[in-house]
Amino acid sequence: MELFDNLILGFSVALTLENLAYCLLGCLLGTLIGVLPGIGPVPTIAMLLPITYVLPPTAGLIMLAGIYYGAAYGGSTTAILVALPGETSAVVTVLDGHQMARNGRAGAALAIAALGSFFAGCVTTFLIAGFAPPLAELAFKFGPAEYFSLMVLGLIGAVVLASGSLPKAICMIFLGLLLGMVGTDVNSGVARYDFGIPELQDGIDFAVVAMGVFGFSEIMTNLELRDQRVDLTDKVGKLYPNKQEFKEAWPAVVRGTALGSALGILPGGGAVLSSFASYTLEKKLSKEPERFGKGHPAGVAGPESANNSGSQASFIPLLTLGIPGNAVTALMIGAMTIHNIQPGPQVMSSHPELFWGLIVSMWIGNLMLVVLNLPLIGLWVKLLTVPYRILFPAILVFCTIGVYSLNYNVFDIWVTAAFGLIGYIWVKLKCEGAPLLLGLVLGPMMEENFRRALLLARGDYSTFVTRPLSLTLLVMAAVLVVLVALPSVKAKREEAFVEEG
Repeated sequence: MELFDNLILGFSVALTLENLAYCLLGCLLGTLIGVLPGIGPVPTIAMLLPITYVLPPTAGLIMLAGIYYGAAYGGSTTAILVALPGETSAVVTVLDGHQMARNGRAGAALAIAALGSFFAGCVTTFLIAGFAPPLAELAFKFGPAEYFSLMVLGLIGAVVLASGSLPKAICMIFLGLLLGMVGTDVNSGVARYDFGIPELQDGIDFAVVAMGVFGFSEIMTNLELRDQRVDLTDKVGKLYPNKQEFKEAWPAVVRGTALGSALGILPGGGAVLSSFASYTLEKKLSKEPERFGKGHPAGVAGPESANNSGSQASFIPLLTLGIPGNAVTALMIGAMTIHNIQPGPQVMSSHPELFWGLIVSMWIGNLMLVVLNLPLIGLWVKLLTVPYRILFPAILVFCTIGVYSLNYNVFDIWVTAAFGLIGYIWVKLKCEGAPLLLGLVLGPMMEENFRRALLLARGDYSTFVTRPLSLTLLVMAAVLVVLVALPSVKAKREEAFVEEG
């Protein structure tokens, strides 16, 4: 009954004209950045963070959330038609989606991706509404020691579930933690690691780092790929799958939704891991694995459902524990702190209109995205014909304006440019930027809770293992480390991220 009352509150908030408008705007922007290669949800949300200063908190978060799951929808269009994923989570969709397009079934592939994503989004939103309240109740039992242990588990989970080399992911986490220590010590008031630069005394803004690592470096990377597109935008064909394609696709949609929901909750999971894992699962379960990579509908349906459910499930740890599971939710925490909203379980009790309004807006947003992605395919196709050499200067200008408007400081632009160059080098070295951003966001929070726990325990370090909940979280972190070190588990992890074809 309480859940029903909360959902009524959510609908009353989400269905206001203002919030509907910002939900639609977020979905439009998300689809647009998903369709257009070169700028993903992370730099876009980082760029739009200053706008949330002048928006009501609920409207701002609804818009940013729409951008995130909207990008998961839109990325499939570019992947299928141009073989260049507009969003990282759509990388796997290229394998079979583009082959379906080559076989004259581009319209069917686009419809499978859109309808699978819609189903996954709706189911995952129901899960958020059902599981978030009990998780938030559990989180009220957390003290500083438990929060520190939870963040340790989160960072280890981010390393284990990150694609690519484990040593590289660990190095990126530690680098993020070190960057998080730059600035003024909260307890002593002493500036540290600022190298005498006054602008660094307030620390390094995570939005600046995100814009450089994910925005500027992405532009440079895509400029290299501009001549590698295989354009099939004039061969969309019929928009609906036939009976055989539907029969092969729908079980993959269900499995992808379940897998994405489970992996999305985990730190470091989200859309990217979910889509790769779903493709691997579908190929393992298929009676005709040789068809994968040649235009199998399940190779589109599974990953697209998984990446959308994974992106929305990542809001569960954000809304209930105040812990970001990936780079996007780390930025969402930044948007909440702009409005002096402390992320965590108290959001549900102190700001119920924000909590339930955001959840209900996800249902509405998923419906909007089906309307945007199916009837407006022609518009997105036209946008794909715009040469990237024309798009990237506009993207660069908007990113620079967004960085400057954070603090109205030219120094931030130079820092962003530096991180853009470093991020480009990391791309070449196959180092993921997401673990770095998680380390940067969680580092100061970990330090604060670590010191607070020791202060309450009068300097007794055993407080982290004598409190049952804290000990359980640390044991889970240790088990993760042991598991990933096992050769069989390590091989399965690497297999999940292999790009076939």
